[in-house]
Amino acid sequence: MKIAIIGGGAIGLLFAYYLNEHHNVRIYVRNISQAKRLNAEGLIFERDGKTVAAPIHAKLISEWAGEEELTIIAVKQYSIPDIVGRIQKTCPIRPLSLLFLQNGMGHLKWIKTIQAEQIFVGSVEHGALKAGIDAVKHTGIGVTKLAAIKGDAAFLQKISEPESNDFPFVFHDNYKEMLTEKLIVNSIINPLTAVLRVRNGELLENEFYYRLFLKLFDEICTIIEVTDKEAALIHVKKVCRTTGNNQSSMLKDIEEGRPTEIDAILGYILEEANNRKLAAPYSESLYCLIKGKE
Repeated sequence: MKIAIIGGGAIGLLFAYYLNEHHNVRIYVRNISQAKRLNAEGLIFERDGKTVAAPIHAKLISEWAGEEELTIIAVKQYSIPDIVGRIQKTCPIRPLSLLFLQNGMGHLKWIKTIQAEQIFVGSVEHGALKAGIDAVKHTGIGVTKLAAIKGDAAFLQKISEPESNDFPFVFHDNYKEMLTEKLIVNSIINPLTAVLRVRNGELLENEFYYRLFLKLFDEICTIIEVTDKEAALIHVKKVCRTTGNNQSSMLKDIEEGRPTEIDAILGYILEEANNRKLAAPYSESLYCLIKGKE
């Protein structure tokens, strides 16, 4: 399959490496120096202390024309309006199959404005670290969950069937339930670790951090009306343990002076709280702290 990946961050590079093993992948990036490096030196991939260089075809995002069978959008939430605008301008008529891999749920309102044959969303639970403009480190093997907003999810079987146990895909029938599960994880782990400046596992290991973890969890579950809180808590704690030695993406963004995805994560939670006339003191405090750090 011909696959386009828009976004040269950790997730974009991770998907480019694994999918390029069995498919014809082009990665579209913003920076010309990144594109030149990837084309000249290949994509440097590291896992379990072993490093390989894999040939990859890179182009600028401005060169994307929707020619591939599947386009995977792996940019951060705050870049979605720009990317959606580019999609609408570049391919107003051409049939497209699009897969969005963003945290939070703020991108849904933008996705639904796109005229495309097939639109999918994904929830990525791998640990990945961008180690350079041409390098990615796979820090934790997880799973990518996929669901269709529009179209037939069976189309995505083409990318999942040949993949190894190190990069599995799981399909869900209900995209909202799938994204809500990830939203809970992102709403707790990302802002707490970014404010406290700790690795993910410390939220469970430090009794005071864990107390705050539980208070925030209860608040979020109330706001978005989680029916099975026990299962949700088990899942969040599992992700925390699995990625225990990792830094969250939000902590990395804060440390490197980049914008975060807080608006699409806790910003979404606060919108829901406002709509339901509910207080959200923990969510609002963390939101303001992250915005202040930005």
